Amino acid sequence: MNVLENRLPPPILCLLIALAMWGGNSASLEFVMDDRLRITVAIVVLAFAFIVGFSAIRAFRQARTTINPVDIEAASSLVTDGIFRYTRNPMYVSLAALLTGLAILLATPIAFLGPVAFVLYIWRFQIVPEERVMQLKFGKSYADYKTRVRRWL
Repeated sequence: MNVLENRLPPPILCLLIALAMWGGNSASLEFVMDDRLRITVAIVVLAFAFIVGFSAIRAFRQARTTINPVDIEAASSLVTDGIFRYTRNPMYVSLAALLTGLAILLATPIAFLGPVAFVLYIWRFQIVPEERVMQLKFGKSYADYKTRVRRWL
């Protein structure tokens, strides 16, 4: 039985949170920041998100293993190279960075609740069960990997 089958896929969760951030944006005061600086910082954060996300996809494809975060039991290999040398969860780092970039663009303090909510939800309902499955599936190799590489950054 897939322990994550009833979970909302992380990219869909990210999209729903982004829409909530966008919709709730008018209900909050803007923070004061020069527009050029704000947009530059947002672009850097968004570029980071895309680089990390696409690096993770590339590593999964090279390893010929599943990219589906809901069907973790289908993982055929433990990916530990590329971006996975720096973070065990680059796809979630990428999605959190996307939401952070959007929050910066929206320029309202309340928008930053989106990335926080995403990280808290993903940690509790996706990463913890995912790590249990990976530990069972890959044993000592995964335990060693967890001691070498941080969960986030």
